[in-house]
Amino acid sequence: MTSEIGLQQSSHGLKPACLSFGEVLAQSFAVIAPTTIPASNIGLIVALSGNGTWLSFLIGLVGLVLVSLNINQFASRSASPGSLYSYIVKGLGPTAGVVCGWSLVLAYLFTGMAVLCGFANFSATLIGHLGIHPSSITLLAIGAGIAWYAAYSDIQLSAIAMLWLEGLSIALISLLGIIIWAHKGFALDMSQLTLQGVTPGTVSMGLVLVMFSFSGFESATSLGDEAKKPLRTIPKAVMGSVVLAGLFFTVLAYIEVLAFSGTGVAIANTEQPLGFLSQQAGVGFLGELVTISALFSFFACVLGSINPAARVAFLMARHGLFHSSIGETHSSNRTPHIAVTVCSLLMFLVPAGMSLFHIKLFESMGYLGAICSYGFLTVYTLISIAAPMYLYRIRKLKARHVVISVLSVAFMSIPVLGSIGIPGSNLFPAPEAPYDAFPYLFLMYLLVTCGWFVLQRIRYPEVARSMVRRIDEIHDRFASPILPSVIPEQIRPRLSSHRQHEEE
Repeated sequence: MTSEIGLQQSSHGLKPACLSFGEVLAQSFAVIAPTTIPASNIGLIVALSGNGTWLSFLIGLVGLVLVSLNINQFASRSASPGSLYSYIVKGLGPTAGVVCGWSLVLAYLFTGMAVLCGFANFSATLIGHLGIHPSSITLLAIGAGIAWYAAYSDIQLSAIAMLWLEGLSIALISLLGIIIWAHKGFALDMSQLTLQGVTPGTVSMGLVLVMFSFSGFESATSLGDEAKKPLRTIPKAVMGSVVLAGLFFTVLAYIEVLAFSGTGVAIANTEQPLGFLSQQAGVGFLGELVTISALFSFFACVLGSINPAARVAFLMARHGLFHSSIGETHSSNRTPHIAVTVCSLLMFLVPAGMSLFHIKLFESMGYLGAICSYGFLTVYTLISIAAPMYLYRIRKLKARHVVISVLSVAFMSIPVLGSIGIPGSNLFPAPEAPYDAFPYLFLMYLLVTCGWFVLQRIRYPEVARSMVRRIDEIHDRFASPILPSVIPEQIRPRLSSHRQHEEE
C-alpha cells in the first residue's frame, strides 16, 4: 500500500488520504438517508407492495448488489473525485462519460434539494411546537448554509458529522424496532412470510420506490483522492452501504407492517409511522427522538449530496466541461470550495423559488426527488454496460461478468418502466401530471448539456482526447507499480499516447 499512499500525494489539490473506512461509508449512507424510509416514507411502498414490502426491499438489495459489483470493477482499480463519470469515460468513451457526468450532477443536486425540503418541513413541525413559525425560505437557507459551511471547511468535518448523525439515527431506530417487535411478542407474521395477497405486479411496483430508496449508494466513489487506501475502502463502502441499508430496510419493513396489523390504522396513511408505533408500545418519548433523528438524517443527506456533486463538477471542470474556476481547490482547506459554493447555492435557490410560487415543501420534495431518480437510473444503467466493456479491453472479462451486467440492466429496467410508464399497462401505468412531464424535462436537459459537448467535440477534437488522456493518467498511476514521481517527464506523454493508441 505504500505505492497507493504515494500516488495520492499527487492528487487534484484535495486533502489526500484523510478519511477512514467508516467516514467513507458514512458518505454513501448519508445520501441513501436510510432513516427517512422507516420514519416517514415506508407507507408509500406498503401501499404498493402490501405484505410483499419486505420482499421488494430484498429484491432491490440483490439488484443493487449486482450494480455494486459492476462499479467495483472500476473502484478496485482506480480512484478519483470523478466518481462514476471517470469510470464510464474509461469504459464507454467520452460522450457516454459526459452523459454520466451531467446525470450525476443533476442527481446529487436534486437529491440535495429534495431532502433540504424535507429538512425544512420537519424543522417547521418541531419548531412549531414551540410557537415559532419561521418562513420556509428561512429554514431552507439555514439548512443549506450550515451544510455549505461543513463542506467548504473540511471534508473530515463533513464526514464525521455524517457518520455521527446517520449512525445515531440508525441505532435509535433499530432500538425502537426491537422494542416494537418485542411488544408484539416477537411474533412471526405468516401473512407476510406467505406473501398473502401479493402478486408479481405489486412487488414490481413497490420495487420502483425501493430502488429510489437506495439512490446515492455509489457516492463514496467521489472521495477517491481523500479516502485512505481508496482501492480497498471505496469498494467496501459501496458494497457495504447497499448490504447494510438493504438489511435495515427489509427488517424494519417487516416489523412495521406486523406492528400495524390489528391497530385499525393504515400504515399507508400515516406520515410518522414509528411515532405512532412508539405510542402503541408505550415508549412515546422514543418516537419523538426518532422525529429529531429523521431531521438529522435529512441534514446529513443535504451535506452528503453537496460533497459528491461538487467533486464530480470539480473534475469535469478540469476537463473543460465547466468554467475553470470550479476546478480550483481552497489553498488551506483543500476542498473544491467554488464547486461546493455553487452546488450549495443551487440547492437553496431552486426549492426557495418553488416556495415563492406557493408550492408546499412536501410537494416540492416529491417533484425534485422524482427528477433526481432519472439521473441515478441513467448512471446505474451506463455503469452496468461499461463494466464488461472495460474488462474486455483489459482482457479480464469472464462469463460471470456478462451475466452480472445483463442482470443489472434488467433490474434497472423495472424502475425505469415504473417511472415513465407504459400507456395502457396495468403493471406500469403512466404517471399522473406533473410527473408524466419529468422524463421529457430530463431528456431535454441531457440534449442541451451533452449536445453542447458534441458540438465542442466536433469543433475541437482535442477536448475529448484531453479528457480521455487525463483519466487514463489517473488509471495508469494506480495500475502501474511504479510511482509517477519516478517516471521521467519525457516518457510520461509517450506512455499515455501508447495506452490511448492501444485502446483505439
